[in-house]
Amino acid sequence: VFRVLHGYNQGKPVAELPLKEDVATSATELDLDVKAYQFRAAEEEMRPPRKVVMGLVQNSIAVPTTEPFKLQKQGLIDKIERICDLAGESGVQVLCLQEAWNMPFAFCTREKRWCEFAEDLETGTSMLKIKELAKKWDMVIVATILERDEAHNGTVWNTAVVVGHNGNVIGKHRKNHIPRVNDFNESTYYMEGNTGHPVFETKYAKIGVNICYGRHHTLNWMGFGLNGAEIVFNPSATVGELTEPMWSIEARNAAINNSYFVGAINRVGTETFPNEFTSGDAKPAHNDFGHFYGSSYVAAPDASRTPALSRNKDGLMIVECDLNLIQQVRDRWCIQMTGRHDLYADLLNKYVQNDFEPQIIRDPFL
Repeated sequence: VFRVLHGYNQGKPVAELPLKEDVATSATELDLDVKAYQFRAAEEEMRPPRKVVMGLVQNSIAVPTTEPFKLQKQGLIDKIERICDLAGESGVQVLCLQEAWNMPFAFCTREKRWCEFAEDLETGTSMLKIKELAKKWDMVIVATILERDEAHNGTVWNTAVVVGHNGNVIGKHRKNHIPRVNDFNESTYYMEGNTGHPVFETKYAKIGVNICYGRHHTLNWMGFGLNGAEIVFNPSATVGELTEPMWSIEARNAAINNSYFVGAINRVGTETFPNEFTSGDAKPAHNDFGHFYGSSYVAAPDASRTPALSRNKDGLMIVECDLNLIQQVRDRWCIQMTGRHDLYADLLNKYVQNDFEPQIIRDPFL
């Protein structure tokens, strides 16, 4: 059963790595679920291993949502700084935080006051700290925040910012797909992004960021793969009642279909808001979104995956990956080589036309 649900890497379950003694001690002090694993590739004669250590962070809010916004934001910045330092001490080279990491996931409320958490990608309070930490630890950090786009009249976007190991902003990706289901009232705050499927070439790997709801869209995953991603992160905020049956499947499927590594990150905890809200789904008014169930994990192109972090605790996942595994899987399965992108492009080009007619061959006896 374990082999079916988690796969085997090089003929064995994904190997667990020991934690440094001081890291384990700090994790206990912070009440942090820290796990470490290793994906191996076959040894090659012509290429040396390409090992990269990635990290995933899942966390709850730091103080109640009734506290002043400055305290809420600073509490999260302080919490993430401690976890980033622990990741740096553990040798993490590429770290991804959860979606909207520096605020409560308040988009369920439809209250516009939460837009105050939006900030500039270079000079915002949260981003200044992320840039400082990236430079301190020689680490690439992916931080998804509300972006305040001053060049376009202060428009708000849900944006993943990729910060390089020198503390520089390499680039950004704005969320492609915005949910309109249950309490996910995000289009009250921001709309679909306009940055395509960028892949960021960093010191350690070529990475893409498929933000949250984009994981339900197969072609969104494909876009990052076509542009050469080796690791795609999926920073998310999703609740148990709605998506937990899908969670363990989607990132693993994406890793298989596109032959790259996927880091799936989800926040933790139940966030309660001062004012009741409804979402037009016939449910009575309520104050919380539901339980964010964490369970972050990494999936590999060979269909193997790590166990997940806790459903209830802040956590740090540390994973060493040999990127040679990507080409080894592609050579074996030939998924990319046998893809019929010309056929897909032709169908999609027809589908977006107003006069599109589905290719249905009808039984003449009907």
